[in-house]
Order: sequence, then structure tokens, then C-alpha cells
Amino acid sequence: MKKRPSNARTKSKPKRKESLRQIYARVKREFSAADLQKFSVDEPMIPAEQVLAELIAINAKYSKRRSKP
Repeated sequence: MKKRPSNARTKSKPKRKESLRQIYARVKREFSAADLQKFSVDEPMIPAEQVLAELIAINAKYSKRRSKP
């Protein structure tokens, strides 16, 4: 993966007389593999059974509160 120099700007501002097509072309050229990796990193997953068990426990806790006079 190509590394960017530390002094490189990550986002550049559009020039005054630049058309939308030119802006998109420039941004596409500046997009690097390092930028892509930010969006493709896998996040740790939680099993669905664990989430469901937590939701059931929370629901039971609040159901008991509502049923008391």
C-alpha cells in the first residue's frame, strides 16, 4: 500500500473556476489505498444470541417495574 507523506493535505479545497467534473476527477486521483482501508476495516462482531439475551433481560427488568402498583 502506498503511504502518503505526512505533510500532504488529505482534503483539498475546490478552486474557484473549477467545474464539478474537474473536482470529482481531482478527488478521484487523490484517493489512495490508505483512504480505502479506513472504510474496509472489519469491526469486532457480537453474536446475535448474546444481543437477544441482553434485550430479553432488559425487557424483563422494565416489565417488572411497570407491573408493580
